[in-house]
Amino acid sequence: MSDPAIDLKQDFFTLFDLPRRFKLDDVALDQRYRDLQSQVHPDKSAHLSDAEQRLAMQSSTRVNEGYQILRNPLRRGRYLLSLYGVDTQEENNTAMPMDFLMQQMEMREALQEAVDTQDLDTLDELSDTTRDETRLLQQELAEQLDFKQAFVEAAGTVRKLRFLEKLAEEIADAYDELDP
Repeated sequence: MSDPAIDLKQDFFTLFDLPRRFKLDDVALDQRYRDLQSQVHPDKSAHLSDAEQRLAMQSSTRVNEGYQILRNPLRRGRYLLSLYGVDTQEENNTAMPMDFLMQQMEMREALQEAVDTQDLDTLDELSDTTRDETRLLQQELAEQLDFKQAFVEAAGTVRKLRFLEKLAEEIADAYDELDP
C-alpha cells in the first residue's frame, strides 16, 4: 500500500481485519498493528504534501487508537457494545447485584486496612482476587457478546469490570505508597 491513508470511518475490527467479537487473537492483533503502522507511520510520508502528511498523521492516530481499544478487554467490550448501539451507562447506572457491591465494599475496606497496617500479604491477596475476578468476568463477557448476544447483560458485566479496574488501580497505588 503506497497510500499512507486509511479509511478513517471504518470500525476498528474492520481496520485490523479481525472478526467483530470480544475474544480476539492477540498475536493477529499485534501483527496487524505492526503492519498498519509500517504503512501509515508519519515518517513514511515526510516526502508527501502537507495535506497528505496530515492524512497520514490522522491514519496513524486512528491505528494507535484502535489498537489501544482492541488490546484492552474492558475498552474492547465497551467498544463492541457501542457498535451494537448499546450504552454501558457507566457514569449514571450504578445498579449492581447486592452480592457484588458487598464484595467490593469488603475488598475496599481490606485494602484500606492493608494500607494502614502496611500489610503487603493482604495486598497480594487482594491483587490476586481482583485479577481472578476480572478474568472470570472477561470470560462471561465473551460468552455474552460472542455467543448469546446478550447486550444488556454484557453492559452490566462491563460496569462490573470497570469497578474491578478501579480497584486494581487502587491496589497498584497502595503498592506504590508502601514501596520504600
